[in-house]
Amino acid sequence: MPSEPTTGPSFKRAVVALSGHPNGQRLVRLVGELAKAHKAEVIGVHVVEIDWSMPLDMDLAARSDEIQQILDMAEGTAESVGVKLESVLLQARDVGAALVDEAVERDADLLVIGLAYRTKFGGDFAMGRTIPYVLKNAPCAVWVVREPIPEENS
Repeated sequence: MPSEPTTGPSFKRAVVALSGHPNGQRLVRLVGELAKAHKAEVIGVHVVEIDWSMPLDMDLAARSDEIQQILDMAEGTAESVGVKLESVLLQARDVGAALVDEAVERDADLLVIGLAYRTKFGGDFAMGRTIPYVLKNAPCAVWVVREPIPEENS
């Protein structure tokens, strides 16, 4: 039986990092459209980084509305392109390590993370420490999706 032509890279299970940044909708839509074409599973993961001075199991009730909005936005965006997104909330000391661990635990073959444009520092793509950690340690394919530079800065 001949295989169907593909419209892009294929994957069976993708973990998408949800940060609450507007670029997150772009990530979910991109992965969702490809997931639909390949009947793949999509897991959206939002990691709340807990400072070392705080207990790891601290209550996030004060931030729960903001967190729920991030998860709801991701689920709604995925639904709008016709896929189901399983949303996961994690508390961890390090976002990169938590994302890699979740990808390993879920046996994901793709981890997708966004790179935001930071205007408050004069406009730059600051990779921070999460993206390099994920690129170095994830056992699966990694997509870093950079948001477009705003028109007035190009």
